[in-house]
Amino acid sequence: MMNIVLVEPEIHPNTGNVARTCAATGLRLHLVEPLGFDISDKAVKRAGLDYWPMVDLHVWHSLEELFETEQPEDIWLATSKGAKSYVDPSVQFRDGCWLFFGKETAGLSEEFRLAHAERCIRIPIRETARCLNLSNSVAILAYEALRQAGFPGLKESGEMAEAD
Repeated sequence: MMNIVLVEPEIHPNTGNVARTCAATGLRLHLVEPLGFDISDKAVKRAGLDYWPMVDLHVWHSLEELFETEQPEDIWLATSKGAKSYVDPSVQFRDGCWLFFGKETAGLSEEFRLAHAERCIRIPIRETARCLNLSNSVAILAYEALRQAGFPGLKESGEMAEAD
Protein backbone atom coordinates (compact mmCIF):
# COMPACT_ATOMS: atom_id res chain seq x y z
CA MET A 1 0.00 0.00 0.00
CA MET A 2 1.26 3.46 -0.87
CA ASN A 3 1.59 6.23 1.69
CA ILE A 4 0.89 9.96 1.59
CA VAL A 5 2.68 12.02 4.26
CA LEU A 6 1.69 15.60 5.04
CA VAL A 7 4.38 17.26 7.15
CA GLU A 8 2.91 19.93 9.42
CA PRO A 9 -0.16 20.74 7.30
CA GLU A 10 -1.70 24.09 8.15
CA ILE A 11 -4.96 24.40 6.19
CA HIS A 12 -7.76 22.01 7.10
CA PRO A 13 -9.58 22.07 3.73
CA ASN A 14 -6.39 20.94 1.99
CA THR A 15 -5.97 18.06 4.40
CA GLY A 16 -9.67 17.22 4.04
CA ASN A 17 -9.26 17.03 0.26
CA VAL A 18 -6.15 14.87 0.63
CA ALA A 19 -8.03 12.61 3.05
CA ARG A 20 -10.82 12.23 0.50
CA THR A 21 -8.28 11.28 -2.18
CA CYS A 22 -6.83 8.70 0.22
CA ALA A 23 -10.30 7.36 1.04
CA ALA A 24 -11.12 6.98 -2.67
CA THR A 25 -7.83 5.31 -3.55
CA GLY A 26 -6.98 3.28 -0.47
CA LEU A 27 -3.73 5.15 0.15
CA ARG A 28 -2.57 5.50 3.75
CA LEU A 29 -2.50 9.05 5.11
CA HIS A 30 0.17 10.10 7.59
CA LEU A 31 0.01 13.50 9.30
CA VAL A 32 3.10 14.84 11.02
CA GLU A 33 2.46 17.31 13.84
CA PRO A 34 2.06 20.09 14.57
CA LEU A 35 -1.22 20.38 12.70
CA GLY A 36 -2.79 23.75 12.04
CA PHE A 37 -6.28 22.44 12.86
CA ASP A 38 -8.27 19.96 14.96
CA ILE A 39 -8.94 16.41 13.70
CA SER A 40 -10.81 15.18 16.75
CA ASP A 41 -13.94 13.09 16.13
CA LYS A 42 -16.10 16.06 17.13
CA ALA A 43 -14.39 18.40 14.64
CA VAL A 44 -14.53 15.85 11.83
CA LYS A 45 -18.23 15.16 12.40
CA ARG A 46 -19.02 18.87 12.58
CA ALA A 47 -17.27 19.35 9.21
CA GLY A 48 -19.45 16.62 7.68
CA LEU A 49 -16.53 14.49 6.55
CA ASP A 50 -18.51 11.30 6.00
CA TYR A 51 -15.57 9.66 4.18
CA TRP A 52 -13.20 10.14 7.16
CA PRO A 53 -13.84 6.60 8.54
CA MET A 54 -12.55 5.23 5.20
CA VAL A 55 -9.16 6.92 5.70
CA ASP A 56 -6.30 4.77 7.01
CA LEU A 57 -4.96 7.62 9.16
CA HIS A 58 -1.75 7.74 11.18
CA VAL A 59 -0.69 10.81 13.19
CA TRP A 60 2.95 11.28 14.20
CA HIS A 61 4.50 13.70 16.67
CA SER A 62 7.53 14.23 14.40
CA LEU A 63 9.26 13.02 11.25
CA GLU A 64 11.77 11.30 13.51
CA GLU A 65 9.00 9.27 15.16
CA LEU A 66 7.59 8.28 11.76
CA PHE A 67 11.02 7.17 10.49
CA GLU A 68 11.86 5.29 13.70
CA THR A 69 8.54 3.43 13.72
CA GLU A 70 7.83 2.81 10.02
CA GLN A 71 11.38 2.88 8.61
CA PRO A 72 10.25 4.00 5.15
CA GLU A 73 12.80 3.31 2.45
CA ASP A 74 11.18 4.04 -0.92
CA ILE A 75 10.51 7.72 -0.33
CA TRP A 76 9.80 10.64 -2.65
CA LEU A 77 9.73 14.28 -1.60
CA ALA A 78 7.43 16.61 -3.49
CA THR A 79 9.01 20.04 -3.71
CA SER A 80 9.00 22.90 -6.17
CA LYS A 81 12.77 22.98 -5.59
CA GLY A 82 13.33 19.45 -6.93
CA ALA A 83 15.82 18.95 -9.75
CA LYS A 84 13.70 16.46 -11.67
CA SER A 85 10.10 16.18 -12.70
CA TYR A 86 7.84 13.43 -11.43
CA VAL A 87 7.63 12.12 -15.02
CA ASP A 88 11.41 11.67 -15.30
CA PRO A 89 12.09 8.04 -16.32
CA SER A 90 14.17 7.54 -13.16
CA VAL A 91 11.11 8.26 -10.99
CA GLN A 92 9.50 4.89 -10.49
CA PHE A 93 6.78 4.68 -7.88
CA ARG A 94 6.26 1.25 -6.40
CA ASP A 95 3.68 -0.26 -4.11
CA GLY A 96 4.68 0.63 -0.57
CA CYS A 97 6.33 3.92 -1.54
CA TRP A 98 6.04 7.05 0.57
CA LEU A 99 5.18 10.46 -0.92
CA PHE A 100 6.10 13.39 1.36
CA PHE A 101 4.55 16.86 1.09
CA GLY A 102 5.41 19.92 3.15
CA LYS A 103 3.27 22.54 4.83
CA GLU A 104 1.51 25.07 2.68
CA THR A 105 3.54 28.12 3.70
CA ALA A 106 7.05 26.69 3.66
CA GLY A 107 7.14 23.23 2.07
CA LEU A 108 9.52 20.59 3.36
CA SER A 109 12.49 21.71 5.44
CA GLU A 110 15.78 22.33 3.67
CA GLU A 111 17.48 19.83 5.98
CA PHE A 112 15.03 17.07 5.00
CA ARG A 113 15.27 17.93 1.28
CA LEU A 114 19.08 17.95 1.31
CA ALA A 115 19.22 14.64 3.18
CA HIS A 116 17.15 13.08 0.36
CA ALA A 117 18.11 15.31 -2.59
CA GLU A 118 18.09 12.45 -5.11
CA ARG A 119 14.49 11.66 -4.14
CA CYS A 120 13.14 15.21 -4.56
CA ILE A 121 10.66 15.58 -7.40
CA ARG A 122 8.62 18.47 -8.69
CA ILE A 123 5.48 19.03 -10.71
CA PRO A 124 6.28 21.31 -13.67
CA ILE A 125 4.66 24.74 -13.44
CA ARG A 126 5.19 28.14 -15.00
CA GLU A 127 8.32 29.97 -13.92
CA THR A 128 6.25 32.85 -12.54
CA ALA A 129 4.10 30.59 -10.34
CA ARG A 130 5.23 29.74 -6.81
CA CYS A 131 3.61 26.31 -6.51
CA LEU A 132 0.40 24.33 -6.82
CA ASN A 133 -2.17 23.87 -4.06
CA LEU A 134 -1.17 21.08 -1.67
CA SER A 135 -4.23 18.91 -2.27
CA ASN A 136 -3.85 19.24 -6.06
CA SER A 137 -0.19 18.25 -5.83
CA VAL A 138 -1.07 15.20 -3.75
CA ALA A 139 -3.74 14.14 -6.24
CA ILE A 140 -1.38 14.49 -9.23
CA LEU A 141 1.41 12.45 -7.67
CA ALA A 142 -0.90 9.92 -6.02
CA TYR A 143 -2.59 9.10 -9.30
CA GLU A 144 0.72 8.90 -11.16
CA ALA A 145 2.01 6.50 -8.52
CA LEU A 146 -1.19 4.46 -8.77
CA ARG A 147 -1.03 4.50 -12.58
CA GLN A 148 2.53 3.17 -12.52
CA ALA A 149 1.41 0.40 -10.16
CA GLY A 150 -1.59 -0.51 -12.36
CA PHE A 151 -4.24 1.10 -10.12
CA PRO A 152 -4.20 -1.75 -7.56
CA GLY A 153 -7.55 -2.36 -5.89
CA LEU A 154 -9.36 0.39 -7.78
CA LYS A 155 -12.50 0.00 -9.85
CA GLU A 156 -11.58 -0.43 -13.51
CA SER A 157 -14.67 1.00 -15.15
CA GLY A 158 -17.83 2.98 -14.47
CA GLU A 159 -21.49 2.13 -14.93
CA MET A 160 -21.46 3.25 -18.56
CA ALA A 161 -19.15 0.33 -19.38
CA GLU A 162 -21.75 -2.03 -17.97
CA ALA A 163 -24.42 -0.67 -20.33
CA ASP A 164 -22.54 -1.90 -23.42
